[in-house]
Amino acid sequence: MFRKNASHRIKIIWIIVFGLIVITITIISLQFRTNGHIISGGRTRKYLIYVPDSYDPNTPSPLVFSIHGFVQWPAHQQFMSGWNKLADEHGFLVVYPQGTGFPLRWNTRPSGEDPESIGEDLEFFSDLIEHLSRSYNIDHRRIYANGMSNGGGMSHLLACELSEHIAAFGGVAGAYAYPWENCNPPRPVPVIAFHGMDDPIVPYLGETTSQNDQYGFLPVEDWAGKWAEHNACTNIPQITQVTSEISQISYSCDEGDGEVILYRIEGGGHTWPGGEKLPVWIAGYTNLNINATALMWEFFSKHSLNPE
Repeated sequence: MFRKNASHRIKIIWIIVFGLIVITITIISLQFRTNGHIISGGRTRKYLIYVPDSYDPNTPSPLVFSIHGFVQWPAHQQFMSGWNKLADEHGFLVVYPQGTGFPLRWNTRPSGEDPESIGEDLEFFSDLIEHLSRSYNIDHRRIYANGMSNGGGMSHLLACELSEHIAAFGGVAGAYAYPWENCNPPRPVPVIAFHGMDDPIVPYLGETTSQNDQYGFLPVEDWAGKWAEHNACTNIPQITQVTSEISQISYSCDEGDGEVILYRIEGGGHTWPGGEKLPVWIAGYTNLNINATALMWEFFSKHSLNPE
């Protein structure tokens, strides 16, 4: 009888273990799910697209790319940023592209080891726009990019190299690694960015990441000033106190089509303001007094290529 009961308990334990394995695999597959793919640069590239019920195929729709950060993935970016809710309200498409490598990442700086890597990611976005245009009625005057951390760096790279497609871009806690000497878009590109002053991963005051300073990050305000300079905006920014913790640093332009806005968040970490919180011990404080996604969409809505 004892042996029979022990055997029964072992069987139950194995059933539980098997069930936990199945549940774990299901959760992981849901987290890392994508629902589209293309062949770009000779390899399969994946993405997650959200098409709201409010999308009207008879009307050209804006397209928003929201780009995950290093070690993150499309579904996490979707969950954290809340872009789908705004897409429901305004009828635009949201695409969450997937990076490459393990862990997932975007190639946003020149690499002596892999000099073609930047071109491969740029080719992916260009091919993805063409691919999506065959299935959806996209307004090519209103394609926007935004991203978190390494994904913000990818948005910056897109603005530098694909400004014929990207009407405006945004970054949250952006790791803007693409060298300024390589960034020469032929038109002003409107910019909106958010950055915490206590970001432990991409410091607000800048940081070098190698002994020879080859891969340093500019102080965020200097980075914004570089975009203002390129866009021929005023040299002296206007600073507005939004809340006790949040300041808006803005550069206006004569033509109004290249404005640069930076939200400086005192105490803010490597997080998405107004979005889902990341673990404090990793990323720091998430400010919920503003909503970066809503402010980005408001900003994007004012800008288009070749405005009528």
